[in-house]
Amino acid sequence: MKLLVVSHACCTAINQSFYADLEAETGWLVTLVIPSRWSNQYGSADTSARWPGLQGDIKPINVFRPGNIPLHLYRSWFISLLRRQRPDAIYVHQEPYGLSSFQLCAANYLTDRKPIGFYAAQNILKAYPFPIGQIERWVFQRSSFAFPVTQGALEVLRAKGYLHSAEVLPLAIDFGLYHPDPESRSQQRARLGISPDRFVLGYLGRLVEEKGLNTLLEALDQLKGVPWELLLVGSGPFEAMLRQKVEKMKADGRVRFIGYVPHEEAPRWLSAFDALVLPSETRGNWKEQFGRVLVEAMACGTPVIGSSSGEIPNVIQATGGGLIFPERDATALAQSLNSLVGSPGMRRSLADQGLRSVGELYDQKHLVWRFASVIEDVISSRQQPGI
Repeated sequence: MKLLVVSHACCTAINQSFYADLEAETGWLVTLVIPSRWSNQYGSADTSARWPGLQGDIKPINVFRPGNIPLHLYRSWFISLLRRQRPDAIYVHQEPYGLSSFQLCAANYLTDRKPIGFYAAQNILKAYPFPIGQIERWVFQRSSFAFPVTQGALEVLRAKGYLHSAEVLPLAIDFGLYHPDPESRSQQRARLGISPDRFVLGYLGRLVEEKGLNTLLEALDQLKGVPWELLLVGSGPFEAMLRQKVEKMKADGRVRFIGYVPHEEAPRWLSAFDALVLPSETRGNWKEQFGRVLVEAMACGTPVIGSSSGEIPNVIQATGGGLIFPERDATALAQSLNSLVGSPGMRRSLADQGLRSVGELYDQKHLVWRFASVIEDVISSRQQPGI
């Protein structure tokens, strides 16, 4: 089986690990197409890096608007590439309204019309302006399969008129990377000068307003006399305002701004936390689409606290690995935090349950088989969308 994958996310080598496991588990031949240059909020990605286990070819192609996820466009017609590669199927790791999804569907339509599919995380029903809405409908009509990451994303696809094969495929966890690591926990805390018995709350992600970090600081300010320390791992435009609030709280010594860390270093930080918090707050055009950091933390043996935004409560309820509070409710968050600070037994229980559940629900080696089965079924049935 020959699979062609087009993915801007695979500019970061760690994101290639899914396809490395797909090759190892199934024997498929995978070719990755990635942008030759990609910029994100943290700077430029090293597009020359290759995940150690990946066997297939990586083909970098120049793009217009590198870093713009929905609107980047490859400087290629893809027709000659498809004719050379002759893949059995094509997977575009991009939303159906993305320009690169349209590019691949158009090239496939003009060549062998192999089964082609896309990724979907959008969990809000939106009407896009011209020509994005038209592009999305065109991609729907000419795609044979889709992998929405949640049930909510699947429901949006169906509400918008996508009629073909779709399988909910959550974001996967590579247990070779994310696992309990007591040694790393001790080293990270020692390096920061944090005593083993100190309660360390952690946040890992972008420092932006919609992540609810203002509510988090308000909740911590209510924990009078409680020994806590907060590590904010990440960077973003909301950092200056957060620093001002920390100063007003007189909590400078208890809140540490770690800054951006590379993706592959995330497990060490997640292991160092006593609990991870994700206090996201819904906006008119956004709600938490998955909350991958929740399952990454649980895989590292760390319990979580999450708000009621988007998919967060679904992930926590499915795993049993943490506590949920109503979004924007600082008092409720403070109560949840106080429960965890005062009960190491509760933390251990949640951590154990979360680790078990993540292994059952999100293990990458299991999910690559679900991914492969959908594509094999589509190929065997020779389903082709209407023209």
